[in-house]
Amino acid sequence: MPGERPTVTRTTDVGRFPGAAPPTRVELSIHKEGEKTEESACRRWFRKMCPCCCKCQNSSTYDITDKVEVVNPPTPVPELDGPKHENGKRENGESREMEVMRLSVSFVDLLSSKMGKNRQEHHTDLYHTEELVIRRGQSFQIEIELNRPFNTETDKLHLDLRTGPLPLVSKGTHVIIPLVDTLDNKQWGAKLEEQNDNKVKLSINSSASAAIGLYGLTVTTSSLKNETLNTYTSSKNIIILFNPWCTEDTVFLDDEEERNEYVLNDTGRIYYGTEKQIGARTWNFGQFQEGILEACLFVLERSDMPPSGRGDAVNVVRVISAMINAQDDYGVLIGNWSGDYSDGVSPAAWSSSVEILKKYHSSNGTPVSYGQCWVFSGVTTSVLRCLGIPARSVTNFQSAHDTDVSLTNDVYFDEDMEPIDYLNSDSVWNFHVWNDCWMARPDLPNGHGGWQAVDSTPQETSQGTFRCGPASVTAIRSGQVYLKHDTPFVFAEVNSDKIYWQRNLDGTFSQIHSEKKAVGHCISTKAVGSDDRADITHLYKHQEGSEEERIAVETASRYGSKPDVYSSPMAEDVRVEVKMEGEGPRMGADAQLSIVVKNLSSEPRRTTLHSQVAVMYYTGVLKGTIKKEQLPVELLPNEEKTIEWILPYQQYQNQLVDQAALMLTLSGRVNETKQVLASQTSFRLLTPDLNITPLGKAVVGKEMAAKITFTNPLPKMLKDVVFRVEGLGLQKGHEVFVGDVSGQATVTLTEHFIPTQPGPRKLVASLDCKQLTQVHGVADIIVLEQ
Repeated sequence: MPGERPTVTRTTDVGRFPGAAPPTRVELSIHKEGEKTEESACRRWFRKMCPCCCKCQNSSTYDITDKVEVVNPPTPVPELDGPKHENGKRENGESREMEVMRLSVSFVDLLSSKMGKNRQEHHTDLYHTEELVIRRGQSFQIEIELNRPFNTETDKLHLDLRTGPLPLVSKGTHVIIPLVDTLDNKQWGAKLEEQNDNKVKLSINSSASAAIGLYGLTVTTSSLKNETLNTYTSSKNIIILFNPWCTEDTVFLDDEEERNEYVLNDTGRIYYGTEKQIGARTWNFGQFQEGILEACLFVLERSDMPPSGRGDAVNVVRVISAMINAQDDYGVLIGNWSGDYSDGVSPAAWSSSVEILKKYHSSNGTPVSYGQCWVFSGVTTSVLRCLGIPARSVTNFQSAHDTDVSLTNDVYFDEDMEPIDYLNSDSVWNFHVWNDCWMARPDLPNGHGGWQAVDSTPQETSQGTFRCGPASVTAIRSGQVYLKHDTPFVFAEVNSDKIYWQRNLDGTFSQIHSEKKAVGHCISTKAVGSDDRADITHLYKHQEGSEEERIAVETASRYGSKPDVYSSPMAEDVRVEVKMEGEGPRMGADAQLSIVVKNLSSEPRRTTLHSQVAVMYYTGVLKGTIKKEQLPVELLPNEEKTIEWILPYQQYQNQLVDQAALMLTLSGRVNETKQVLASQTSFRLLTPDLNITPLGKAVVGKEMAAKITFTNPLPKMLKDVVFRVEGLGLQKGHEVFVGDVSGQATVTLTEHFIPTQPGPRKLVASLDCKQLTQVHGVADIIVLEQ
C-alpha cells in the first residue's frame, strides 16, 4: 500500500559469530513512512558490537524497497589472535573492528582464456599456454575478488609485476602499477572499470617499451584506516611480447596483411638451389605450438642478456642471432657442413622448428644436431615471430662470403695464374638463407628503419660472437656500411664485386679483372598471403649496373680493408645542400625545397643528381618512394646553382602517414673527378594550429566562453571531423562532432564553461580526422578567485 513498506527480520544460525541458535524465524511487519519503530535490546547490542555490519538507518535510507536484516542471538565473541590490552586493542594499537575491516585479496583472475577478450584483442589466442599472454603498449583486463567491497575513498590498491632474478624498479624489471583515473597510452597504469560487490575489474595499460618476458604478479591492498599492507601473489604469470599492432612499439607494422604473414602465419616457404633452378620447401615455424613460447623464453634466459635489456628490439634480435647457433654460447643448433650427420639429424631432414626448439628446451639447453643455413633461418623466424617481432626467411642466390672485410670477393693467382689456395678464403655460395625482421632503428639516422637483415648461421664473429645483424636493408642498398650492425658483411653478400688479383715478381698484387654482376641474384622470400615467391632484390641493391648501384659499391669499398680497390676521386670540390624557406612546406600545397650545388674549383663540373622522396614514419621507417627524377647539373668555374625542387600536392595527398614526414635523398657523381655526391634531408609538411580565443573574464564559478577556429588547408573535403576539448580546472574533456568540412572552409566552435579552480589554466583542443593529423591548439587562461 502507498505509505507503507515491509520489513523482514530473519533469525538464523548463520552469521558473523557462529554458535548455537534457535530455528529460523521470519517476522513480517508493515511500517508506514515516518513511523518510528523501537529497537530491540538484542539489536542495540549487535549494533554496538559491530557497527560496520549494522549501521543505524535514517530517513535517507528509506528509498530501499526491501531490506533483509540478519539478527543472531547473543553469543560469546571469539578472541582475536594475539595479546590485547584492556581497552580492546591489540599490542600494535589495532582494534578488533579495524582487524575485521582490513582489505585483502581473495583471488585474482587474469582472464587468460584463449577465447577471452584479452587474448583475442592482443592476437595471442593461438598460443597454447594457460598463462596470460599480452602485447606491450596495449591495455588488458583482470578481475580481483576482495574480502569486502572496495571503497575508492578509503582503500588503496596497486599491482607489482616482476621479471628476472633481481627485479629492480630502476631497471624496469619491477613495475609498480598504480590506480589512476585515466589511462595513459605511454605508461603503466590501472583503472577501475567495474565493481560488483566484492569483485573489481581493472583495465591495465602497459608501456610500449616494456621489457618482454615472464612476469609474476602481486596485488597489494591497504586502507586509510589501516596502513598494514596485504599482499596477494597470483598463481598464474603474465607473458609480455612485442606488439606490431601498437604504433608506439618500435616493431610496429602498419599493414594488416603483412602482420598476418610475418607475425601470425605459422608456416612458410624457404628457397634453395641456384638462381636458374630455384627450389622451394615448406617449413613449419610453429610459433604457437604447445611449449614453443616457453622454449623461446628459455632461449633468452640462456643468453647473457639481462632482463632489463629485453625491451629493446635491436638488442633482442642481436641476442637471438647469437643464440640460434651453438658455436660459442651453447645455443640451439650445431652447424655441420661435413656430410657426416650419423650422430644427429641431417640438416636436410628437418622441415619444422618445433621439434628443434622443444628438444633444446627439454634437454635444459643441450644444442641440437645439426643445422645449415635454412635450418638456422627457419628457427630464427619461429623465435622472432613467437616473441612478436615481424620476421621472414630470405634466400640470396650467388651469396658472397667476405672473410677480410674488404667488401669485395677476392680471388688470388700466382705469377703463373695458378690459384693461391691459402689466400682464397672468400667464397660464393650457390645460395644462403638468412632473415629479415621489421623494426624502427632509433639508434641510426632517420630513414634506416624497416626491414633489417639478421643472420644466425655462424660464419664470422661480430664483437667476438658468431652473430650478424640487425643491419638496415636501406643502408645495405646505399652502401652505408659504416652503420651498425654488421652492414659490411651483408653488403658484401649481396653486392660485392668479384676482383681477380695476380701476384707480381716483387710479391705485390695487381688487379687484373673484375666481375661486377657476380653476386646477389634473385633474393627471394615467400609472398604475403600466398605460396608464391617474391623477388626482393630491389630492396637490397639498386638495379645491377646502374649508376646508383656503382656509387653504392664504391662508397662501401672505401670503408673496407682495401679502400683503394676503386680509383679515388681526383678532387672533391663540388658541394650539394638542401635548404627550405622559413618553417618549411605546408600541408595542402606543393612542397618546395631548394637544392644548392656549388663548384669550388676553377674548372667546369658536370653531374647528374638522382633524387627520390619517400614517405617516412616518425620512427624513421620509410614507407615507400613517391617520386623519382634525374637532375642534370652543369657548373662553370666557382659557380653556384640553385635548383627548385617541387613535390606537387597531388603526388603526396594520399600517401602520407602520421606526422606527415618525408625524406629527400640525393646522389650523384661528378663526371670530371668521379667525386660521389650524397645528401639526405628529412622534413615534414606543416599542419595549421587550432586558434583558441578566450571570451570574457575568467572567474571561478562564473560562466565564460572560448572560440575555437580552424581552416581546412587541403583542397579536398575532410570527413567525420571531431574536435576534442579539455581544460583542467576549466571543463571536462569531451568530443564535439563537426562532420564534413569542405576544402579551404573555416570552422568556428564556441565553448561555454564554468572554471572551477583559480590560477593559470590551459584550454587544449585537437582535431581528429583520417585525412589530417597533428592539428591542435592551446589557450592560456588565468582564472581569478570569485
